[in-house]
Parts: sequence; structure tokens; C-alpha cells
Amino acid sequence: QVQLVESGGGLVQAGASLKLVCAASERTSYVMGWFRQAPGKDREFVAGISQSGGWTNYADFVKGRFTISRDNAKNTVYLQMNSLKPEDTAVYYCALGRGFLRPFEINYWGQGTQITVSS
Repeated sequence: QVQLVESGGGLVQAGASLKLVCAASERTSYVMGWFRQAPGKDREFVAGISQSGGWTNYADFVKGRFTISRDNAKNTVYLQMNSLKPEDTAVYYCALGRGFLRPFEINYWGQGTQITVSS
């Protein structure tokens, strides 16, 4: 059972930057990624990265603002978030899985970290 621990959330003003960190409890060859869930909304895909880092994928609403990366030596995935907007407010979840991280491809979830962006 892989454990995922996220950190880096917080309260920021619009236009600010944050970097989320997700540490896995063991070395993994899974695809890693980030999802988010705003109040009253479904959980949605944000970004994903392959084990080698050679493949990345982003939701349209974060392209050009967010960057996903991973450090396999540290079993860690990062999400650099720039130019944050109030609509980015959500709980952000780290995920491990396969393929394109579609719902049936997720194997593990983190506990989530809150990001609140004020206008």
C-alpha cells in the first residue's frame, strides 16, 4: 500500500504562486498526477506525468500556468502553480495510477491539501 502525503497548500492572493509537493512512501513506477475538487463540484484532473517524466498532460484551464514535475530519487511529484486565480480554489489531491489517470486508472490518492485564492 503506497502512502501519499501532500504539502504546500495555503491561502494566497490572486496572481501569486504556490508549489505543491507529494511524497510517496516508496519508489513507484506509476504515473503521478494532481486532481482538485472545489466545493460542490466533482473532482477534476489537473496534471499528470509519466514515470520517466517524458509525458506530461494538463487540463486546459491550467495550461501555461501550472507545471508538473517529479523526482524519482525522492519518490516525489511537484505542481508549480503560477498566476493563481480565485477559481483555482479547491482541495488538491495527489494521485498514483496508470495510463492517463482516468478514474478507473487511479490506484492511490493522497489526503488532499487546501488551496484558497483570494481576489
